[in-house]
Amino acid sequence: MDGTPQAPAGVSALLNASSPRFSDGERRRRRDAVTGLLDAHDLDAVLVYGAHRAGTAVGWLTGWPTTREAALLLDRRHHDVAFVQFRNHVPQARATAHADIDVRWGGGSTIATVLAELAARGAWRVGIIGPLPHTAAARLAAGGVACVGLDHAYTVLRLVKSDEEVAWLRAGAWLSDLGIAALTAGLRPGIAEHGAVALATHAYAVRGGSTHICYLASTPMDHPDRCVPGQLPTTRRLAAGDVVLVELSAAFHGYAGQVLRTFTIDAPLSALHRWLHDVAEAARDAVLAVVRDGTTPAQLRDAAGVIEDAGLTTCDDLVHGFGGGYLPPVIASRSHADAPLPDQPLAAGMTIVVQPNVVTPDGRAGVQTGELVLVTATGHERLHTTPPGALAAGTSATVRA
Repeated sequence: MDGTPQAPAGVSALLNASSPRFSDGERRRRRDAVTGLLDAHDLDAVLVYGAHRAGTAVGWLTGWPTTREAALLLDRRHHDVAFVQFRNHVPQARATAHADIDVRWGGGSTIATVLAELAARGAWRVGIIGPLPHTAAARLAAGGVACVGLDHAYTVLRLVKSDEEVAWLRAGAWLSDLGIAALTAGLRPGIAEHGAVALATHAYAVRGGSTHICYLASTPMDHPDRCVPGQLPTTRRLAAGDVVLVELSAAFHGYAGQVLRTFTIDAPLSALHRWLHDVAEAARDAVLAVVRDGTTPAQLRDAAGVIEDAGLTTCDDLVHGFGGGYLPPVIASRSHADAPLPDQPLAAGMTIVVQPNVVTPDGRAGVQTGELVLVTATGHERLHTTPPGALAAGTSATVRA
């Protein structure tokens, strides 16, 4: 055994598919959900927009992950049409998108092309999903189009996952576990933070995964000055006695897992970090014990009260929805009373990240623990295979590069 986690049933088949695609039934389910918003909001059409890989709805509805820019038009009277930039991205978009979508080049101006298509369809009241720039919205308004925001309605559609979506999330979770396994095997004194990130990302990239996030920070346990993973790795080189904080999400065609762990380098957890980690694990277990269909945000927050009871706090959300975006309910721990408590209860089929990442009140030291789970009618199901708890790494060998 080399420490590589075993792929769950069905994941290998997904990873080995030359062009993985959701079923026609899943495609219809999603389209029907969005076109159902037409009557609810008295709309002629829905415009779904994405750019620079931002905005999840284009990919959810077409199968094409937005690269430079894409705009999708849906109504009940015409075939769906997607306008894609740049021209050289169109062949890949046509090969990747569902066969019933008419993929075209967006022309010299995507929004001008959209406006012309709306005029041809006689669509003047249009729902908008995605990060449409204010300049584009202004151009639509100047052309006589009334824009109605549908981002919240779209988010609601993403909360409960279909069985097919859960299968893809399992693939993303396993790819994320590969990254954690690579760090467990490869972290050692002398490796820079940049190199640590490269270890993790290479492990899943060679299996077809992509990086959603790979955050990492290292600091000496005896003089800590980092309490959460950093979004930008540094040239700092790991040393014996370090703690390494990791938050990692590898994605399978947009469906990412999320796993958070604390590593030590050639040393056990210090007394401070052991205390922090014990409290974090107690909070994690208490939260997971109440996760089930119908659990309220207040119940989740209360379950993690051991954090504040110990005189500690957090520097991240305690729980958040995940899978198709950073989703509701987003819940902070009790010490962050300034963060409003949402009223969105859990529902079977939601996927959430439970991440009680405990830190000292002065922000000097912290730990990472938690992962993505599936909410069920009576509890939760793990999607990750990485073992819980702090992970030991290091070989005492100094690496030059």
